[in-house]
Amino acid sequence: MEKKIRILIAKPGLDGHDRGAKFVARALRDAGYEIIYTGIRQTPEQIVAAAIQEDVDFLGISILSGAHNVLLSKVMKLLKENRAEDIIVFGGGVIPKDDIPYLKDIGVKAIFTPGTKSKEIIEFIEKESRYIGIK
Repeated sequence: MEKKIRILIAKPGLDGHDRGAKFVARALRDAGYEIIYTGIRQTPEQIVAAAIQEDVDFLGISILSGAHNVLLSKVMKLLKENRAEDIIVFGGGVIPKDDIPYLKDIGVKAIFTPGTKSKEIIEFIEKESRYIGIK
């Protein structure tokens, strides 16, 4: 039996706009993945603890507040400190193109900006899953 891919969708910081996170969570669930959604206003510590506790393969983080560099850096640092760097992290939201190289340098595998089709996110998950041997 094939392992079902588990994905945590998280919404860090004080930003309460979660329409995009909920849209992605539903699209991924409809595509057959097991989705856990943290809800809004989570700290990086809460997100990393949930990702480890839920034994997820992917961690998707939605950020609209402009604090993406700080919040994603903290998440990546905490994953490393907790020896959970094998969790594949992707981000989404209003993230300027100029910031994307930095985010990839710290280990975020992909950034999806407004207008991204859910098909692109699913293709990313499928590709990464094959690469690490989940599928």
